[in-house]
Amino acid sequence: MKNFSTQFNPQSPEVENPNIQEEKAEQHIEEERARCDWEFNLSTVVTSSSTGASTDTIGVIEFDPSDNLVATGGIARKIRVYSVKSLLPGENHSHGEHNVKLLQHNNACDYYIWTPAKLSSLRWKPGSSGRVLGSGDYDGVVTEYDLDRKIPIFERDEHGGRRIWSVDYSHWNPFVGASGSDDGTIQMWDPRCEGTTNVAKVRPSAGGGAVCCVEFNPFGGPLVAVGCADRRAYGYDVRKMVDPVLIFDGHQKPVTYVRFLDEHMMVTSGTDGCLRLWSMHDARMIRVYMGHMNTRNFVGLSVWRTGGLLGCGSENNHVFVYDKRWGEPIWVHEFGVGSRDGRDPNFVSSVCWRQVGGEDGCTLVAGGSDGILEVIVGKKKAF
Repeated sequence: MKNFSTQFNPQSPEVENPNIQEEKAEQHIEEERARCDWEFNLSTVVTSSSTGASTDTIGVIEFDPSDNLVATGGIARKIRVYSVKSLLPGENHSHGEHNVKLLQHNNACDYYIWTPAKLSSLRWKPGSSGRVLGSGDYDGVVTEYDLDRKIPIFERDEHGGRRIWSVDYSHWNPFVGASGSDDGTIQMWDPRCEGTTNVAKVRPSAGGGAVCCVEFNPFGGPLVAVGCADRRAYGYDVRKMVDPVLIFDGHQKPVTYVRFLDEHMMVTSGTDGCLRLWSMHDARMIRVYMGHMNTRNFVGLSVWRTGGLLGCGSENNHVFVYDKRWGEPIWVHEFGVGSRDGRDPNFVSSVCWRQVGGEDGCTLVAGGSDGILEVIVGKKKAF
């Protein structure tokens, strides 16, 4: 990647154009203002009796389409479902470190469903009015659960027992599902049909590297994005799942997440410790975001499309928020109680933005490897 930074040469007689100096000054002011635009506060902390144990790691957090429910899954082999209203404080609640709402999972969640295996991915099924939740697990099985009856109603085992990292559904009707796995394939299937017949099966990496993430274009286009252990992300046209139409090449380590920011841009996360913003038109890299630590774990990535904010976890047990316009974080929050030297054994393992609301307020939910769930609320400052 080219280095566009300028260096001052004391022996050079050239003087920078005043217009360029003014432009740089304005850019610096805008960047500083972006850091001060938002006020974030920890609102709620949810713990359990086993807090601190890796057996309760929260690997995935998902809001339902109405943003009134939030589901979590992970190592504990259970799906917990919470009403957002129960997690958020009341309207008259004042924010601050002494006004944090403290809850326990057993009391805070509306209900939970035991699962046969550890969960790596959750997705709400389109067209089910928030009643059906799809999951991918460590045994390579895709399962759909009826949340009213709290039972599995659909199951597929097409990855040969290899761990599924990601599950998603398309946003058109009739919709299809897709799963990415350690077996190096992305497989698309019709949820209306049981059995092992696939709509499509693709192996993005020539070397057979794992497919770590998959996401359909939420704006209705025919594109599905895939992140792989071969350090690349790919874009496929679902109408012809043969060769990728876009290749996003820039990460130095496996690509763990792909998220569509809008109709024109996509964000990826990798274990090279950075997020990257890409153009969906020509796979051109637009910006790199650095500050968080990520060298080996899935730490979560979520985008708040209305406000243009990116959220991710970190292996030093912090939550990071980036503004899409700037490469450095605008807010960093220490998660739970841990050391600040980067050697904390716990880390933030999942994050998810609530998509509803206007441009002046936002909600971010984060989960940790110690089983703690935190709710963070943000308000835009008035100038």
